[in-house]
This record gives sequence, C-alpha cells and structure tokens, in this order.
Amino acid sequence: MSVVVRVLRVPPVLLLAALLPVYAGEAAVLPVTGAENADLVSFDKLMRSFMTEHNVPGAALAVTKDSRLVYARGFGFADAQKKEPVQPTSLFRIASLSKSITGVAVLQLVEQGKFGLDDKMLERLSPDMRPANIGDARLEQVTVRQLLHHTGGWDSAKSYDPMFRSVEIAKAEKADPPAAPEDIIRYMLRRKLDFDPGTRHAYSNFGYCILGRIIERASGETYETYVREKVLAPLGITAMRIGKTLPEGRAAGEVEYLDSKGRTGAAVVGAPLGRKVPLPYGTFCLEALDAHGGWIASAVDLVRFAAAFDDPARCKILKPESIKPMFERPEGPAGYETNGKPKAAYYACGWSVRPVGNTGKANTWHNGLLSGSSTIMVRRHDGINWAVLFNSDSDAKGKNLAGEIDGLVHQAADAVRKWPEGE
Repeated sequence: MSVVVRVLRVPPVLLLAALLPVYAGEAAVLPVTGAENADLVSFDKLMRSFMTEHNVPGAALAVTKDSRLVYARGFGFADAQKKEPVQPTSLFRIASLSKSITGVAVLQLVEQGKFGLDDKMLERLSPDMRPANIGDARLEQVTVRQLLHHTGGWDSAKSYDPMFRSVEIAKAEKADPPAAPEDIIRYMLRRKLDFDPGTRHAYSNFGYCILGRIIERASGETYETYVREKVLAPLGITAMRIGKTLPEGRAAGEVEYLDSKGRTGAAVVGAPLGRKVPLPYGTFCLEALDAHGGWIASAVDLVRFAAAFDDPARCKILKPESIKPMFERPEGPAGYETNGKPKAAYYACGWSVRPVGNTGKANTWHNGLLSGSSTIMVRRHDGINWAVLFNSDSDAKGKNLAGEIDGLVHQAADAVRKWPEGE
C-alpha cells in the first residue's frame, strides 16, 4: 500500500502538553499517513474527530472487507518529540489482543494431537513448574479448555493479578527479578484458587500465562518462535514479535508509549529496582506477559490475522473443525444465565463473542489495555474486520480509548456505501 502524508490540524492539547509539539497561539499539526480513499472517508472523519476530542498522541486503524485489506492509515505521532508520524504499519503493544493469538496456537496443537482441550492443565505443564506441594487440590481438575475460557479458578478482582507482582514473586522464588513466567506459575500453584474451576468466568491473565508454557512443552519450541513460525508466518505476518519493556529495546517502527496522566511508578526491571520510571517503561515486565499481553503488532498485521477465519474452509492455520471451538459458547455459568438462558455475549477461546440473533453468525472481538496503550480488534458478522491501536491508554476523563471508539467504528463502517476491492 502506498503511503501519502496529509496534515490534521487540531486545537492545542492540554493532555501530555509537554510531550506533544504544541505551540502557544497556534494549532498543533498532526500527520495522517496512508492511502486516502474517498469511499472510506467515514473512517478518516472518525479518526480525525476522535484524535481531536480525546487528545490522542498517536493511533492506527486498518480495515478488511471480505478478507481484503481496504484501509490502513496512521494518525498523529509515533514519537512526539522527534515528530515521527504513525505509519499504517507502525508497531504497537497490543496487550490482551495477544490472547487471541495464543488461543489459535493452542487449537493448532490440539489439532495436531499434542493434547486435548479437556486434558488436565498440570499434566501438560513441564514437571519443573509443578511444586511438590500443590496449594489447592482443585488445581488437579483445571483443564486446558478452562484456561482458554477464563474459568480456571483465578479471580484477580478477588485476590490479585500475579503477572504484575514481579519483584515480590521473584523474591519468594529466590530468583532474580523480574519474575519469569515459570517463577510465577510455581508461585501460584502453591496457593489457593479463588473459586471452583468451571463454575464461573473471571478474566485471568495468569491462565493464559500457563497456556504459553503448555504450548512450549507440546511444541518443543519457545512460545514466541512457535507462534511466529506456525501461526503468523503462514498468513504473511512477519513483523509481529514479543515486545521489550525498556525504551532501549524499542523495535524498528515501534511507537513511543505515553501514560495518559504522565504517571511514574517503581521499576521492576533493570537497576536499581524501585527507581521512579514512566509507567509504560519498567513498572511491569512486558516479556513475562508474552502469551497474554506481550506482543507488538501493526493494525495491518492484526486485521490479516482476524481475516484468516472469515472463510473456515480456506483458513491457512486451522481446520474448520478447530475454528468451531474458538468461538463456541462455553457450557455452564460462563455461557448461560442461572435460568439456563444463553448469555447475550460470552468469552470463548481467546475471543469475546456476541451472536447475531439466530443467524448463526456473531461479532467477535478482543480489547487490550496497558499503561501507554489501548487496543481493539473486531471481526464483524458481515465480513468487515478492523483493528484500532493507540499509543496512550485513556483520555483526560480517564475513559479507555479503545472502549470509547468501539461503537464509533461500527458507525463509520455502516456509513460506507461502496467498498473498494482492496488487496
């Protein structure tokens, strides 16, 4: 796709004023990159108004229609201080959109006969991650399927999210900080669950951390290597990778991340530990979040991934019978109300799902959020897919950027009268 640059003029911003190139008495000039298409002007209008209203430093939007890329544009700054514009292919931390990637890797290995969805989690983990004294007998019953569905028994709202207790867990495991996924798993398997496995849904980053290690043992490769070679490469996606925590690890083409309130916190990576650093750069270990939140990708990468499942018979990475459980309604309370009525929306294997009436079709999506990044990837029932990525997390009112733009992208898509053929 050819790249052209246009400029977008917005009023002087108050949020992140020290970081954006705003001049007293003048309008800030924010670049817009990517090929313009008059038929898709509704997406341009949306992004321009959204960037202005919410004072967003940088963003990218990509759209596919009937599995073809029809729109890819960058808005604002990838690096405000250097005045580097966001490109359509700029890399962003995608946060929990990583779970959709991990879900596919798990289903691939199930398809290959490496393990089953209803196999017990502990049986599929490497023995060195299973402590001699399991902290809760119920852990013996947790299945791979329950990890995918977030019904494994961990509830961070009731206890805590261990993925963000890096120094504490490393110290308990007598390991050098930051805690590696293996350290976190050993630590958590010596503790009690928050609820009986399978009895309800509670979003769990830790469950997907475990899935990453199950992928490694079953494939004989690192999690990142397996996913890049077996999930992404067949789709022509080569730039995606696990991101780096510290600024010096920033990949070529990767954006800069700005906490919406300019906050700092205690460093869990590098020396000295505990020093004050910007929230996106060292207050959590991105590498350890790999299978549930560690990937960096472009919006174009993500819509190509999303479009891979538009036509199950032609999917390059999963057979139709393996795609079915990816979006299938979970049994029990995760998929049904107490009166037995199906829930309007549910979480399947790495995707949130909302069936569309009795059509047999559904809207599927995932959101992601880390300090300095907010993301959303949507697969719509009518063959339109999109991904929107931001290099900040919320607006001045504390509203999550991806959540705020979600319904607006639906409206922009509905406003299109003629879709281009795409590529």
